[in-house]
Order: sequence, then C-alpha cells, then structure tokens
Amino acid sequence: MHTDLVAALDIGGTKIAGALVDGHGRILLHTQRATPAQEDGDTIMRAVEAVLGELTGSPLWSRATALGIGSAGPVDASTGTVSPVNIPGWRDYPLVERVSAATEGLPVELIGDGVAITAAEHWQGAARGHDNALCMVVSTGVGGGLVLGGRLHPGPTGNAGHIGHISVDLDGDLCPCGSRGCVERIASGPNIARRAIEGGWQPGPDGDTSAAAVAAAARAGDSVALASFERAAQALAAGIAATATLVEIDIAVIGGGVGKAGDLLFTPLRAALRDYATLSFVQRLTVAPAQMGTDAGLVGAAAAALSRQSSATTAAGVGG
Repeated sequence: MHTDLVAALDIGGTKIAGALVDGHGRILLHTQRATPAQEDGDTIMRAVEAVLGELTGSPLWSRATALGIGSAGPVDASTGTVSPVNIPGWRDYPLVERVSAATEGLPVELIGDGVAITAAEHWQGAARGHDNALCMVVSTGVGGGLVLGGRLHPGPTGNAGHIGHISVDLDGDLCPCGSRGCVERIASGPNIARRAIEGGWQPGPDGDTSAAAVAAAARAGDSVALASFERAAQALAAGIAATATLVEIDIAVIGGGVGKAGDLLFTPLRAALRDYATLSFVQRLTVAPAQMGTDAGLVGAAAAALSRQSSATTAAGVGG
C-alpha cells in the first residue's frame, strides 16, 4: 500500500496548482497554471484540465489512488460544486464531476482552502500532535479550519471553521458577506492597510499601500500603523477565543501573508487573547505561526484524500 500516491489540486484566484503526493506528504511532482479568474467557467476549467494533464501524463500517475481538491470558497462538498468569491465564472460549478471525468473516475474529495491548510498543518506542521486545533489563513481574506478529536472537521459542505465571518464587532463595518464587524473585515491584509490609510498613514515614495508596507511602518514606530495591527490582533483574538470556548481547541495556528508579520501581530494577539479567553478550559490555549508555507494547500488536499481513503477502508472492515 505504501507505494500508493494521491493527486492534489489547490485552486485559488491567482493560481491552480497540482501535485502527486506520497503517504509521507512529500510532493513528487508539482505543476501550476495562472487562474484565468475573469474568464467564463469552461475557460477556467480548461486551465484545471491542463494541470491535470501534466499529472496524468506522468509515469507516476498509475500509482494515484484518489484526488483531493482544496478550493477557494465557498465550496459545497455535499454537491461537489464550488462558487469561489474571487472566481466569478464559477457559480455552483460542478468541479468534482468535471475533475472526475478528466481523471477517468478517480475518487475525488473536495474541501475549502482553509480546511486544506488545516489538514496540512495537522499532518506535517504546527498543529501536529494536537487533537483539537484551529488553523487560520490571514491574507487577502481570513479563512480557517478545525481539527476536533484528532480528525479534520470539514463539516457537511466542507466550510467548517470559516472564522473570518464570525462577527466580533456587533455595530462594526458592513462586510461584503452581508454581515457586520466580521473578523475578516478587521484583520485581513487589505483591511489593515485601509484602516491605516483612513487613520492618516502615508505610504512611502514607492506608493506601496499593502499590509506588508504597513507592517514595515509599524516596525519603524509609526503609531497609526501599529494601531491598525493591534486592532487586527484584537479581532483575531476575539474570534479565536469564541472558537475555543465553543469547541475546546488547545492551539490556534496562524498562516497567510499577515501571519508573516511575526511579533508585530503575535505579541498584541497573545495579550488580547488573555482578555477574551478567560474561562478555565481555554486559558491554556496557545497561538503559533504556521509552518507549511506555499505548498500547504496541496499537502492538505492530499491529506484529505488520504484520510477519506483510510475511513473508507475502515468502514469496509479492512485495515485501519
């Protein structure tokens, strides 16, 4: 059995990546294409099929036993469809059916990208050895996923753990999702930058208004930039504490571009967490930076495909 591989797809608004991954999480073959995100659905699917073509054309392909997909969301694993916010051409797009057809009926497991990164961090990264974990991606958006009782918990549609759309400010700004004061509306990279600019922060001569530029200014002591990061940290702490109180996680892992800000984010986050995570059973909660890097989506999609296989074999009364 150990010679078996799984195929993985990581689909986002910028790139579509594919890989063949072994049972130890090692990527043996990697390929990617730019996502034609503004094109129609079938044009986007042709880019996916081009990635799959490179995988199926490999001599290793004959060993692939399943395929995992981590996609920008929302996804609906119960129907095999995706409607990614940042890929307008796909609305209720039958991705599982189309991928299955392109791979001659290989079993396909679909999960949201936040859940995929969670699977990777639990299998190989910062949440390894933790049976109850929340993993978050804080970048252009804020996504996440849960591990409960030692197993990935994607929920019925594959979106469980989507912490970016917990409201942490009841009368806060309207979020594009339709709610108010969401974690994402306060803590995502573009919103950290927006708040700094609204507060009077001036970008340097290069005109860079990214969250990374705000982080550089904060490190140099700019008080408005610092305040924007502190507000983001507070929103993240409130969302993490709410999650820990609800399902008893013992670690929160934070990745994504904003997570790379290091102490600038983690120091005020840990301080704010002490204010919000006050009950005895959440006081031991730790916060750690993600370890998996850019291949996390692929490794996590592979992990989901592998765990689906192992539960199928167990259910059939074979192995374990």
